[in-house]
Amino acid sequence: MESLGAYLVATLDPAGPLAERPVRCAAARRLLKRLAAVEGDWVFHPYPVTPFDADYLEHFDRARTARALALGGEGGGPPLRIRATGELAERLVGSREGRGPGAAVTLEAIGVDELLGPQRVSLGGWIGPPWIKTGWFRAYLLLAPRVGDDRARHAVGAVYRRLVTGDYRSAAEGLDLERALVARLTAGCERVVVGYTVRREAFSSDYSAGVENVGYDSLGGLDSPIFIRTVKLKDFPWNGWLRLGVAQPASAAWNPVAGFTDATGRLIWAALGDPAFLPAPFSAGWVPNRITSVLEERPEAAPLPVPADALIPEFGTGALRPVGPGTTAAAKLVYRTLLGAAHDGSQLSLADALYPYVLAFRWADGSDPAVAAATALPREWLAGLRVVKVETLVKNFGEDLQYTYEVPVIEVYLRHTLADPQALASIAPPWSAVPWHVTALLDEAVRRGFGAFSAAEAARRGVAWLDPVRAEALKTRLRVLVDEFGRAGYVPAPLARFVSPAEARERWARLGAFAARYGHFLATAGPYRLQEWTPDTVTLEVFRDRAYPLGVGEFDRYPIPRRAWAARVEDRGDRLEVDADVDRVSKFQRSWELVRAPLSRATADEGFTRPVCRYVIVDAGGAVVAAGAAAPRGAGGFTVDLRRLARGRYAVLLALYVGDNAVAPEITLVRHRQRT
Repeated sequence: MESLGAYLVATLDPAGPLAERPVRCAAARRLLKRLAAVEGDWVFHPYPVTPFDADYLEHFDRARTARALALGGEGGGPPLRIRATGELAERLVGSREGRGPGAAVTLEAIGVDELLGPQRVSLGGWIGPPWIKTGWFRAYLLLAPRVGDDRARHAVGAVYRRLVTGDYRSAAEGLDLERALVARLTAGCERVVVGYTVRREAFSSDYSAGVENVGYDSLGGLDSPIFIRTVKLKDFPWNGWLRLGVAQPASAAWNPVAGFTDATGRLIWAALGDPAFLPAPFSAGWVPNRITSVLEERPEAAPLPVPADALIPEFGTGALRPVGPGTTAAAKLVYRTLLGAAHDGSQLSLADALYPYVLAFRWADGSDPAVAAATALPREWLAGLRVVKVETLVKNFGEDLQYTYEVPVIEVYLRHTLADPQALASIAPPWSAVPWHVTALLDEAVRRGFGAFSAAEAARRGVAWLDPVRAEALKTRLRVLVDEFGRAGYVPAPLARFVSPAEARERWARLGAFAARYGHFLATAGPYRLQEWTPDTVTLEVFRDRAYPLGVGEFDRYPIPRRAWAARVEDRGDRLEVDADVDRVSKFQRSWELVRAPLSRATADEGFTRPVCRYVIVDAGGAVVAAGAAAPRGAGGFTVDLRRLARGRYAVLLALYVGDNAVAPEITLVRHRQRT
């Protein structure tokens, strides 16, 4: 399995001989040309958006130009003194080049996990910002801290702000902003991307001891939520032992607010947690998991009134207050949340769906800056929420098998909007895989000084990083708290209207019994339960409860990512005609292979998914003037309509995608001249 591993970057010291941008960029070109000739376990790619990124199509022309510039010229500038940091950099230039005279350059590999770690959120049903898997966002994280010029830094910030608040009127304008952001980030050459590495992971597919149906992520590889929800044992698909190995030992605390931050922790939390939306494994999109959403259509730019009785948490306390009259929003989403049961037997309720909002606003007080930063996006976007009703859903699985679920219907109003409805829905969904009483227990432990949620705050205050699983002293204190809360029927004040003292006492009793049985307090509502652990091993057990609302095979469309190609592109003047090839899945017993075939011959295949032909049209000045999906043409092709283009020369970038697979597409660039 291959996924994006790390960026190889060169950081040029903007002081001394490299103080002037033209000199610095000339030196960078000289360094890039030299490194391009060095073979190794890496890919030369001097542009921050890579083929692993779903937005690579709209950057393809600029990535190609960047490569040509790096390989074509000699560059210039003063001698360079290269300091190699890390194993890969030392293999490329050696460890002795950092000595002697010359302008200082640092060559290093920066891992994708290292880059995205601070952006990930485990609170509630949230994972991170909706753009967390886009190439332009990682380019910003990688390069923005090194932009030295004040005017350039302001320009970068202005474009970034427009992107993350949806401040654009069309898809083409949004893509143009993404390209503009990357152009501004790379213009000063303070840090240049040299290339990237590919993470390669192996698994056994032997019949009796191996696995199949292995889903993975383009950035996380096997350490991802999709893997744990798709993989099956070959011998007995859902009964037996799945053994996984992680390269690094566990180092992070196990708490569901700001813990699980290392590779082992991410894998464990992928099984214990259950986010509202999963990151689409091979694109930048989002896959509904424990929640569904509908975006209310409205006239463009028309303000959307928020009902006066809608609720908004209060900054610093989280108290739920009516928004009052006169509040407007940019978007309205209607969510239906699939509840079910937690591992301690508690039946989830409306309070569990609302409590993450309470905490996101209460933690805005800055008592833990890392937590405040991680929950800033929902606070900035939320304009109000309104509970419409709680429906009862009955699922029939046969004559004698019926499951009943409570489904809260909640309207969520947002201050900003995005072009992608699923990305918009992922920002602040009403769901948490951690029941309110578990989070309230940990929150109170932090208030009383038993520990801190984040590693940084724990170090600053000189207390433990909160771990309700492995920290024995903490667990002793938590048992006392659970007993205290049970006697009092404790409910956090913002939830008092949604939870009775009797319901609270039942919750605390169940959590106490769970902790007595399993030896920890991390009772979640995810598909796996934490069973036991040692310093070197962790055992997770499937949560076989009929209240779990997602069935086996829910995500089976992901383990075999298929591709499509533009086999022929014909420029007809007013249109492009595209003939397509597509991967067909050829199965034999328990094995399969992908066979390329014309699209027209694949339409009758079982489970056929028609590819989408996406295009981006760029004018001679580099601006995006149009973007979208081509119209189907017959059984085997597509048509890109060019009639609305003004007279001039254009580059048409197009690629075909099957399902959510946007990794490493074969991109066709057509030079088109519009004559009328």
